[in-house]
Amino acid sequence: MTPPPSGPARAGYAPFAHLTVPNAALYRRVMGAFLAAKERFAVHLRPEDVFAVLPPEYRPADLDAVVKALDSLVEWGNLRADPDTSRVTAVEDFYRKRFIYQLTQAGEAAELALSAYDEALGRRGALQAVALHDIVTQLRALLVIAAEQEDELEGEPDAAKAHLALSALTSRFEALAENARAFMGSLQRTIDLHDVEVEVFLAYKDRLIQYLERFIQDLITLGGRIALLIGELEEGGRVGVLLRLAAAREAADAAPDEAESAEARAYERWVGRWSGLAVWFVSADGRESQARLLRGRALGAIPQLLAVVRQLNERRAGRSDRSADFRTLARWFAEAPDDAARHRLWRAAFGLYPARHLTVDADTLDRRAAQAVAASTPWAEAEPLRISPQLRRTGSYERRGKTRRVQDRSEQRRRLAEFAAKQAQEIAAARARLATDGTTRLSALGELDPLAFGLFLQLLGDALATWRPGMTATVATSNDGTMEIRLTALADGTTAQIRTPGGTFRGPDHLIEITDLTRTGQVRADDTSTGGER
Repeated sequence: MTPPPSGPARAGYAPFAHLTVPNAALYRRVMGAFLAAKERFAVHLRPEDVFAVLPPEYRPADLDAVVKALDSLVEWGNLRADPDTSRVTAVEDFYRKRFIYQLTQAGEAAELALSAYDEALGRRGALQAVALHDIVTQLRALLVIAAEQEDELEGEPDAAKAHLALSALTSRFEALAENARAFMGSLQRTIDLHDVEVEVFLAYKDRLIQYLERFIQDLITLGGRIALLIGELEEGGRVGVLLRLAAAREAADAAPDEAESAEARAYERWVGRWSGLAVWFVSADGRESQARLLRGRALGAIPQLLAVVRQLNERRAGRSDRSADFRTLARWFAEAPDDAARHRLWRAAFGLYPARHLTVDADTLDRRAAQAVAASTPWAEAEPLRISPQLRRTGSYERRGKTRRVQDRSEQRRRLAEFAAKQAQEIAAARARLATDGTTRLSALGELDPLAFGLFLQLLGDALATWRPGMTATVATSNDGTMEIRLTALADGTTAQIRTPGGTFRGPDHLIEITDLTRTGQVRADDTSTGGER
């Protein structure tokens, strides 16, 4: 039998002692058997009962191991042992060690804490768009209940209705907030590739991005609606009356010794819950709401996910990155035969040479070749550095004399002009490739070269930046005022695909019209920023 701990551990947290001793897995399974028995309203268990319910693959070879585990748990305070006299049939049975076991309050509390710990570790969370709809429904119900107070014929609002609506509202809100925190935490681990396999990540990244986009859209539309409903409830102190009704209804069931302060404490709790809900959806006093922060974090996660995909593709394609270079260099250091080779490798890799390169000329190099000075030589023992008196007096080695001839850079300017002309020609060709003859579908653009595809992404980003909830069409102009794009949403649910040498771009199909303003003479001198809806 494992000896029980002593000292403060036994006095305070002894029910957790079975986690850090040998056979900890057996102790956890034994305690799990008692929790499962309690759910079936079985209070006491005998050793053979525990032995029978253990999984066959983890069951000890004999019953004695289970009995020893039960006795250890009794010593730690997880279980209580009582004499088993129900099966005594002879006098000698009284002298035989027989016990029945049951959970103690401390043991049950420890198991509940461990279950919550395991659940929190395995929880990935979710972005619950349905919860947003439920919150809108409950807020509207509260507005209806609050209207009863303003109607003289109805009198005071129904306390039961107010309490149930507030309970449902706070329950859905707490689940939404908690799941959002858990999901964003797991999403960050996914982005950092700390908690996901590469193949799994590549398999579900498209669904993850669609999931984020769908939730962001719901959060934009429903979040604003929730903020308006919260403002209507807080107007004229309506919500305060509902919170007092809910607090009074809860306080009705308080124990006699807590009856006097129960309603005040309940009201304080309800005020805190409502404040948390309001802070989550409503921005105030220069502080952004949690919903806005969540939306920004979710929006920022999409390009981060795409960057991870690009990084993984580069690794698969065999492209080297800085981490791979450092790993290779570390392997070279480990394989170096001696310290001298490691020093040469260090100097070749990082170029960190001693500061003896000052005033190095042909004479200096000859002297070093004749008498080498080690890099580890202290300055006090090294050959002194000779400084010219002119340098000390004037701060310069330059001698007075004829001015140097101006260097002819016409060849460099010619190359730059050719490069600029070629670049302008390529951009003009890309604009001509993207320009559409009237309105067409996005899926009709076909295959694009990298330059035309990059220009297309910039135009599409300018158009989507002007898109607002409820809009079906928008018009935008590129930053340099040379291109105009008209984008109209389609309701048929079709998908557009644009092929590029680097892959295929997919998204919802739209009606699109791209105009090259440099060809139509519509470039305006003051149009240098993205346009909005017209």
